[in-house]
Amino acid sequence: MTFHREGTATLIVTLLFTALVGYASFTWLPNWAFYLLAIGCVVLLGLVINFFRMPARNIGSAQLEDVLCPSDGKVVVIEKVQETEWFKDERIQVSIFMSPLNVHAQWSPMAGRVLAARYHPGKYLVAWHPKSSTENERTTHVIEGKHGTVLFRQIAGAVARRICWYLKEGDELSHGDEVGFIKFGSRIDVFLPLDCEICVAMDEDVTGRETVLARLKATS
Repeated sequence: MTFHREGTATLIVTLLFTALVGYASFTWLPNWAFYLLAIGCVVLLGLVINFFRMPARNIGSAQLEDVLCPSDGKVVVIEKVQETEWFKDERIQVSIFMSPLNVHAQWSPMAGRVLAARYHPGKYLVAWHPKSSTENERTTHVIEGKHGTVLFRQIAGAVARRICWYLKEGDELSHGDEVGFIKFGSRIDVFLPLDCEICVAMDEDVTGRETVLARLKATS
């Protein structure tokens, strides 16, 4: 377990804030108030460290046709939809909602070449809102693998207002490469071919880089 680099500035600000509050409360407030504020600062620091934690994970024996979950969270959508940005046809959409307690890093769901890496500014609707997929601040990433092409989006929520992504068009990815980070509650949408095998269920808690989300139809 390590601390994610995207949290460095937040950690520094939190440490400075807790030091300032600690000094001020120790100097001017009674002991009971100092201890109360000290406990609050420790809790705040613990929340920051927990949010930006970066676990070490093994992708195991993932096959080229396996699509791994790109993030931690809970499966909130499994349905056929019309994908209008890239494929412009019908796909299976699987959406994963991340609470503030989940690890917020994202990993490549499959091995392949990055065909698209786009950023879209937008609104900050709650992440479970149906229109958040097309109206919120978001990214669109398209990866072409040996057995098919998959699109996934990082979607900002009502609280999450900063999306970090590390992909460029033309990049070659392996299963589980780190591809981004979203600060605070947010959502990931994955768009899959209709003939794939979905390997997760509604309301299932999934683990990024480990849980197999779907299996693409193997081609010769």
